[in-house]
Amino acid sequence: MPERSTPRTLAGRTAVVTGASSGIGAATAEHLAGLGARVVVIARRVERLTDVVERVEKNGGTAVAIAADVTDATAVHAAADRVEAELGAADLLFNNAGIMLPAPVEEIRTGQWQQQIDLNITGLMNAIGAFTPQLVRAAQERGVADLINTSSIAAQNIFPTFAVYSATKAYVTHLSRHLRAELGAKNVRVAAVEPGIVATELQSHVTDTGALEWLAGSKQTMEWLSADDVAETVGFIASQPARVNLQQVTIMPTGQAS
Repeated sequence: MPERSTPRTLAGRTAVVTGASSGIGAATAEHLAGLGARVVVIARRVERLTDVVERVEKNGGTAVAIAADVTDATAVHAAADRVEAELGAADLLFNNAGIMLPAPVEEIRTGQWQQQIDLNITGLMNAIGAFTPQLVRAAQERGVADLINTSSIAAQNIFPTFAVYSATKAYVTHLSRHLRAELGAKNVRVAAVEPGIVATELQSHVTDTGALEWLAGSKQTMEWLSADDVAETVGFIASQPARVNLQQVTIMPTGQAS
């Protein structure tokens, strides 16, 4: 039986992916390109972005790399200006940059608290502020645009020592609901994707011994999600008819109870 080609459901669209140098961001950029979108990958690590672009182009897609730290509002706005100048208004923003640094609150790791707030919240808002005007214009012209934010199951459930990380993700989910109410009438769909445990380099940033032991134990008892699983979910959300907005999608490993 001949292989079936992937439907190019996002042909003609311009997708911006933050945190695109690895993990969910890189996988999603490649998947969206495979669906026909022109993809802009944004992250700090230039060499990793170059690798993503090369993989996209090898598979016949189009990708542009922009090195920027999303916690730097000026840099993100400059990236947005470049996207519009070179590719036209972005009509899909996948806000994925983030970090997870669990630790008991009694240890008062204020540097790690601030790092998570800066990237997971401030970085998110910088990208939203820079690209929302483009999303609104693109939706007016084309009938639909998408703002998709990476949240986490931690936004809903309780994980001891993950308090600050979980709180930042609760912010992402609740913000997404509010933005949907604000932007939906302008044909900008807003969605929050809430994955359970995903095998990415996110876990490699963890320094707390207890959290590391918990993660290692969970890996022995269940199969974690892959970055591709989340990427395909994002592609599915963006590929729906303009009238359909999946506002909140929780994607869990089958073996993860909560």
